[in-house]
Amino acid sequence: MAGDTELLLRVQTEVLEAVARGEDLTDVGNILCRRVEQFAPGAICSILLVEDGKVRSLAGPSLPESYCQAVDGVAVGPCAGSCGTAAWRAEPVMVTDIETDPLWADYKSLALPLGLLACWSSPIRNSQGKVVGTFALYFRSRRGPNALERQLVDTCLHLCALAIEHEHARATNHRLAYFDALTGLPNRGHFNAALAERILIGRPFGLILLDIDHLKQVNDSIGHAAGDTLIRTIAERLSRCGSDILACRQGGDEIALLVDRCADHAVLETVAQRVLSAVSGMVEVGDQAIDAHVTLGGAVFGIDGTDSDTLCQNADFALYQAKQTHRGGYVGFRPNLRTAMVERIAIVRQLGTAMAEARIVPYYQPLVWLETAEIVGLEALARMVMPDGTVVPASAFHDGLSDPRIAYQLTGLMLEHVARDIRGWLDAGIAFKHVGVNVSTSDFQRGDLAERIENTFAANDVSLSHVVLEVNESVFVGGSDQTVPHAVEALREQGLLVALDDFGTGHASLTHLLSFPVDIIKIDRSFVARLGSDKPSGVVTRAILDIARQLDMRVVAEGIETAEQVGMLRDYGCSMGQGYLFSRPVPLADTTRLLQLFSQKPIDTSLIAAAG
Repeated sequence: MAGDTELLLRVQTEVLEAVARGEDLTDVGNILCRRVEQFAPGAICSILLVEDGKVRSLAGPSLPESYCQAVDGVAVGPCAGSCGTAAWRAEPVMVTDIETDPLWADYKSLALPLGLLACWSSPIRNSQGKVVGTFALYFRSRRGPNALERQLVDTCLHLCALAIEHEHARATNHRLAYFDALTGLPNRGHFNAALAERILIGRPFGLILLDIDHLKQVNDSIGHAAGDTLIRTIAERLSRCGSDILACRQGGDEIALLVDRCADHAVLETVAQRVLSAVSGMVEVGDQAIDAHVTLGGAVFGIDGTDSDTLCQNADFALYQAKQTHRGGYVGFRPNLRTAMVERIAIVRQLGTAMAEARIVPYYQPLVWLETAEIVGLEALARMVMPDGTVVPASAFHDGLSDPRIAYQLTGLMLEHVARDIRGWLDAGIAFKHVGVNVSTSDFQRGDLAERIENTFAANDVSLSHVVLEVNESVFVGGSDQTVPHAVEALREQGLLVALDDFGTGHASLTHLLSFPVDIIKIDRSFVARLGSDKPSGVVTRAILDIARQLDMRVVAEGIETAEQVGMLRDYGCSMGQGYLFSRPVPLADTTRLLQLFSQKPIDTSLIAAAG
């Protein structure tokens, strides 16, 4: 008895040490089987896992590989040999004569040619009591187990349960560490490891960064559950794109694709088009449907970088360019993209510093009544004062405004400046009408634009009737919800007016007039500049004025530089305009003097309502 106990302790110690070393579960199972067979020479050992109602071969070092493969995948059931039946019954099954026992009727042809005449199988249970495997002893004679073999099996069942649970825990931890919980795709950690491995090997590959278009709008308008469904569906479609693509979710709306056997940009673009085609299509979310769109940017290992940082950065530059110019499409990296991005980063930093140092100020350009040249309003335009005192226009730092954070902060500063300046003009008794303030997509995306405007002007005791919100088509074109129109309508109810800027340059301006709440149309300067020399410009301008009159909207012509243009616009029926002919944008002090000299008198206020 003491010898048996020592044998059992030796088996237990060796197996537990293998588990502690982190050896593969199959290796642990083979160690256990060999030790049992060593101490019980009349037995042949087998360990099966039970997964999804089927048995899976784990270990059986003394059984032929052909036998292990034959039983792998057999469904558990009431007559499924010793092991399949033991898993089905959740209790040990003893078969002392495989040839005649009905449990082996469908499987004896596998065992008898190998000289396996009897089999005793016991279920392996985890800590919750669930059957997760079977441990079996085969015999070459028609018999059951002896006392030592029973003791060995009792010990082995416990050891197998520990080893299987340890493996499941390790697999779970690995999945949590390297796979995304929402999509099941490899995560950022997995991507970093896979990228490093490919760079180390040095074989050709490409990197594509994928951005899910309008995910925030989906989350905000339909709900995060809908957004999650969109992400999962796109992930599923990506997983079917081909074995040469490893898709890894980076988080949020971005997924990275490692493309094997890709040596140049032509191959990478072909793969990108395959991805775009596979991902596109409607996604059903409850009783609604979302049209899935993605934007891609790519870089090729070796051509666009030989280290992970450079390659990822260049792919990111390409993605940024695609989002700016090819939304819903693909852009491959080009060296000039890096230069443009570095310049943009520098401008963003420059803008951030200027705002922190109060070097962002409004300049105002008058809007005039064309009949009398009286000022009927102003447009506030951002200017940056350089450390040496030089003043630069917004066009010099426009690229920096593509950063949502910077654009949002700049709008906030401009609103505060304009509110204070209006308050000053009102206190000075100047016959003042309104100021146009430009807003960006970033201002609407935060969802608090109406509140910001109301609070800022209320703090300065300024009515919103003195404010015109100037937007262009880029603010709302391509939006998948009603966020922008709803925010604008809420402000219009408080007396604020809305102007559609640069009208005529977008691809769907007339459509927007039907769906977007607009009070004023500003005819783009490109049409005004060609008046008199380009017949189509005159035709379009007259058409815009006619449409505006019928929709009860006001019209302002931008970019007026000659008296001839003023005469033609007046003949067409345009009443208001702005441009260098009347004044360039000027700082606060100069604007105040212009208002004092040329502001429209209060008695003429009714003309604004009749304009257009």
